[in-house]
Amino acid sequence: MAVYVKVSGVWKKIKTFANSGLEYDRLYSWGDNVYGVLGLNDVTRRSAPTQVGSDTTWESVACGNGHTLALKTTGSLWSWGYNLYGQLGQNDVVHRSTPTQVGSDTDWESVACSGVHSLAIKTNGTLWSWGYNSKGQLGQNDIANRSIPTQVGHDTDWESVDCGNYDSLAVKTDGSLWAWGGNSYGVLGQNDVVDRSTPTQVGSDTDWESVACDENHALALKTTGSLWSWGYNSKGNLGLNDVVHRSTPTQVGSDTTWESVACNGWGDARINYVSYAIKVDGSLWAWGENGLGSLGQNDVVDKSTPTQVGSDTDWESVACGNGHTLALKTTGSIWSWGFNLYGQLGQDDVVTRSTPIQVGSDTDWGYIICGSDTSFVLKELIEFGS
Repeated sequence: MAVYVKVSGVWKKIKTFANSGLEYDRLYSWGDNVYGVLGLNDVTRRSAPTQVGSDTTWESVACGNGHTLALKTTGSLWSWGYNLYGQLGQNDVVHRSTPTQVGSDTDWESVACSGVHSLAIKTNGTLWSWGYNSKGQLGQNDIANRSIPTQVGHDTDWESVDCGNYDSLAVKTDGSLWAWGGNSYGVLGQNDVVDRSTPTQVGSDTDWESVACDENHALALKTTGSLWSWGYNSKGNLGLNDVVHRSTPTQVGSDTTWESVACNGWGDARINYVSYAIKVDGSLWAWGENGLGSLGQNDVVDKSTPTQVGSDTDWESVACGNGHTLALKTTGSIWSWGFNLYGQLGQDDVVTRSTPIQVGSDTDWGYIICGSDTSFVLKELIEFGS
C-alpha cells in the first residue's frame, strides 16, 4: 500500500506498507470488455473510468490479452476474464466477468500476465505459474497447461517477473536475470532461438534491476541505470537505431539515468511493438512502432532510438497496451494516447490520439496498467494536511 502526502501541490510517496489491510485502494477499468475482462459483471465496453465493485483493498493489477489478475492488501489473489487455458487459476476453463479469488492463500506479493499465461511471486520468494504452456513458458519442464498455480522449481529468491505471450523473464534477489519459454527472435537473450521449458540464466551478470517483455522483445535495467534490449526489432523497438534483431542483451545508448521501462507487442493481427522508459529526471521516452500514434509524438512515424515525449519532467510511470499508452504524473493525474477504437484511452469517446491527453481532471490516481485494449488504474492516495 503506497501512502502519499501533498507537498506544495504535488503528491509525494512517503512509505509503503506490505499487506497492511488499510482500506484505501479503489480499482477502475475501461476499454474493451470481451469475456468480462473489465471485471464489471458484463461484457459492455467502457470509454471512461468505471469502478470495479466497491472494494477498497486493491493493491496491484496485471493485465493479459483477455484476462486480469489483481492483488489485495490482504495478500489474496483475484482473477477474471478469458480462461480457455486455465489462466485464471480457478482449476477450470470457465470465463468470469467479476473478480474471483484464486484459492485461499494470502501470501501473494506480485503478479504478471501474458496473452494466456500467468506468473506470480509469493512473499517467501517462490515463483508460481499457470495457464497456457505450448512453448514451456510456465517453466515446468514440460508443455502441459495448468489451471491452478503451480510452483516453478524450488528456489525462494525470485524478486520480480514479467511475461510475453510465450516467454517469461525474471530477476532474482542476487541480481541475476532468467528466461524461459518461446524464443522467437532471441527474446530469451540466450544467443540462440531455442525454446526453454525451465528458467535459464541470461549471461552471468548479477546487476540486473528490472525487466519488461512482450511477445518477442525485452527491455531491462541494470543497477547502474543503463538500459538494455534484445529480441524482435523490425520496428526499431529495441532503440538501437536499426531494425536488426538481437539474441543477447545490448545496451541502448550510453545513458545511465534510466529509472523504469515498459514494452508491448501483443500476438494478434494488430501487433504494435513499442518501448517506453522514464529517466530519473522525470522525462518520458518512447521508440518503436508508431502507426497508431502510440509513441505520443504527434505523428505516426516509427522511431528506432529513444525519443522524448514532449518536454514535461513530472512523469511517474508508464504502461503500454496494443496501440495505446497510459502514463501517470507525480501530480496524480493520468494521461493517455494512441489507438482508441474500444474507448481504452478513457476519454469518453473512440477518437485515436497521437499526443498525451489528460484523462478527466482527477489527481488522486496512484497505479496504472494496460491490457491489450483495456486500462486499469488504482486510486490509492491519502492526503495528510492540505
